[in-house]
Amino acid sequence: MLTSIAQLEEIYGKPHERAIWKEIDFLNEDYQAFVTASPFIVISSAGPEGTDCSPKGDAPGFVKILDERTLAIPDRPGNNRIDTLRNIVVDSRISVLFIVPGIGETLRVNGRAEISTDPAMLGNFAVNGKLPRTVTIVNIEAAYFHCSKALVRSKLWDPSQQLERSRLPSPGAMHERLTDGAFDADAYDSELPARVQASLY
Repeated sequence: MLTSIAQLEEIYGKPHERAIWKEIDFLNEDYQAFVTASPFIVISSAGPEGTDCSPKGDAPGFVKILDERTLAIPDRPGNNRIDTLRNIVVDSRISVLFIVPGIGETLRVNGRAEISTDPAMLGNFAVNGKLPRTVTIVNIEAAYFHCSKALVRSKLWDPSQQLERSRLPSPGAMHERLTDGAFDADAYDSELPARVQASLY
């Protein structure tokens, strides 16, 4: 097993020069375009109870650019585990990966986060008159784009690679197995589409 940075660098060598160029400490015009176009992000955080990686999605541009060094992310209704928010209140480090459907490149932003309940800030994210409970403010320390290799290798946007829902366990079936059968999988699955739509905001 590898146990040191020196061992890693012996295998991988130095980063390509381009990989160094593309990291900046703010969002330039190109990087802002990715944020504005993205309807889906993944947020990574860390805290005393462990790490977390949470998906967030909404209409493109749901992550607002307050200025070239500051982002704001609304927290929509979910499962109330609030793993990311729990981490942020004790360890402000955060990473956000921006993904745009059909585009191979992605954008990663690293920085420090804080959680806002300011009414004016919440009001910026109202949808159908409904406000998020909180907004995560990200103070950017580094931003850089990733090349398309991961998405090309995975064929993520290739329609021929999309699975039929039936090829994976349904949410209800997973709940049923996790509770040793003490869960009505069929009722849960049949009601799920309407429940999701009713609780988006």
